[in-house]
Formats: sequence, structure tokens, C-alpha cells
Amino acid sequence: MATTTWTRRHVISLADFVPSEYDTVLQTAASFREVLSRRVKKVPTLQGQVVANLFFEPSTRTRNSFELAAKRLSADTLSFAQATSSLTKGETILDTAITYLAMGTNIMVIRHKEAGVPQAIANEMDRLQSQVSVLNAGDGQHEHPSQALLDLFTISSALDPDRPRLELLKDKKIAIVGDILHSRVARSNIWSLMGSGAEVHLAGPPTLLPLLFADYGKHRPGKLFLHWDLEPALQDADFVMTLRLQKERMSQHLLPSLREYHQLFGITRDRIQLCKPDVKVLHPGPVNRGVEISSDLMDDPQFSLISQQVTSGVAVRMALLYLIGGGKA
Repeated sequence: MATTTWTRRHVISLADFVPSEYDTVLQTAASFREVLSRRVKKVPTLQGQVVANLFFEPSTRTRNSFELAAKRLSADTLSFAQATSSLTKGETILDTAITYLAMGTNIMVIRHKEAGVPQAIANEMDRLQSQVSVLNAGDGQHEHPSQALLDLFTISSALDPDRPRLELLKDKKIAIVGDILHSRVARSNIWSLMGSGAEVHLAGPPTLLPLLFADYGKHRPGKLFLHWDLEPALQDADFVMTLRLQKERMSQHLLPSLREYHQLFGITRDRIQLCKPDVKVLHPGPVNRGVEISSDLMDDPQFSLISQQVTSGVAVRMALLYLIGGGKA
């Protein structure tokens, strides 16, 4: 395990993370990745603690990844289903959280369609002096810290499988392509990748990549570039991360058609010829095949790290639960 002292109780945003915290997560995740390779994939680090997954919007990868991570750490888990909860009877979200607190919950993993809900619950837990930790599993268009951290772990592991660390990304060119406007994943990745000293190139149609993103990542060692054409972003890129078109969050007609989007911004085998020869492609999922990325490229192990992202998710979320839960090696 990493030896750096961890003092953060909640993980809500990566905007104030420092390099030593990133490296602590990466080192701890590498330790748990080794655990997950064993025949017995369980350790007693959070035995006796309760992890509540409070997901107020649909999720497959993140929810199951957190649940499996908690069980691998021997924690007891509670799962929340909004459709059958007391929210349908008028209970507030904070009252729901307090109910889980009364059940003995130690860690709350929160996902909500509105930005700020995990922070509000964390503030309430602090006000009650409960010692409960809150982990943001995605809130509106704000952030998705654990996804960005598993992306960071996946990329750094591709560069050095034995010792993933932040410094490996310095000066690497990383293109993030697609629906930047609605993506909480993109926002968290900008913070983490800029913090590593990488060159981050955002690319997308002007309607999905407004100029306001030019102010992101200020006072970080990395550099940020905006492109409304795909080719400059891909030129000599070391990694390409393509994002899902989040049609459920679009309140206006921001694209002429999915077909035209794929023609202009879809990542294909032909297009990645612009990148470095050993370029790797990522996608946080779920994927719209044939829209953001071609199916043949997505399934090609020579280029695609998408399956590794899912696998990395369990190790990274084990690391986060361990660190904020005060687990013992």
C-alpha cells in the first residue's frame, strides 16, 4: 500500500486534488489489482463497515463496480432503489441519507442527476458530526471523480504496468473527443490529466464544446487546447478518449444527426492513423457503437483499453473505499 498519509474524508471533486493524492490512489489501486489476480479475491480491510450505494439515477458499471469493490474489502453493503424508496412518498434526499446513517452506514456512495447532491449530503453528515464519508459517483454535469481516477490508472498502467504513477503522463498528448458540454467524466478528467502535466486536447462540435472550457484546469502544470475539428486533436496523440453523446441531457437539438456526427468526430481505424503508432483508445461507457467509435476499433485489443477500464474500476474503487474508510492493510 501507499505510505502517504491520507486525510481526505470525502471525495466529491478532483479540482483540489494534489499530485501526492493521485499517486496514493494509483499505488493503492495497484496493490488491490494484485489482490484481484489471486484465487481468493477478498481481504478483510473494511470488515464490519457498511457501504451504502445511493444511486438516484440509472447505472450499470459504476454501481456494480462499487458494490463489488466493497464486497472484496469485506464490507457490508446496502443498495438503494429510487423507484421503491420513500422518496416516492415525499421523503427528502437528506432524510433518506439520515435514515442510512441511522442504520450504521460508514460510507455513502452517491449518484444523482443534479449537480451538488453529494456535496449537500457530505455537508449534512459533517454537520451531524457523523464521521460518515461521502464518495461522489457522478452528479449531474459536475464531476465523476472515480471514473477519472480509473482512467488515470488505466493510462498510467499502459505506460508502466508494474508501477503506475502520475509522472508518466507528463507531456503526453491526450485527446478527449465528443460531448464535452454534458460530460462530468470530461470535467474530472481535465482536472486529473492537467494535474499530471499532460497536454489535453478537447475536440467536438462548437455546440458541444463551448469556449468556457478554455478556463478549465488553470494553475495546473498541464496544457489545455480546444479544437472544433478532429484532426488537430488526433495529430500525434498518445491516447484518445471518446465520450458518449448524452442525448438524455440535451435540452436542444445540438446535432444535425448521429450519422453526421460520426462522419466528423467518430473515432475510426482510419482516423487514428493520425495518432502515434502505439496510440490507445478509451471510452468510459456506455458506448454508442458506430457513433462515437467504430465497433471494429472498440473490439481491437491492439488499440482499445475499454475492457481494461472496466477492470481497473474495481481496483480503483477498492482503493477509494479503503482510503476514505481508514482501512488497515
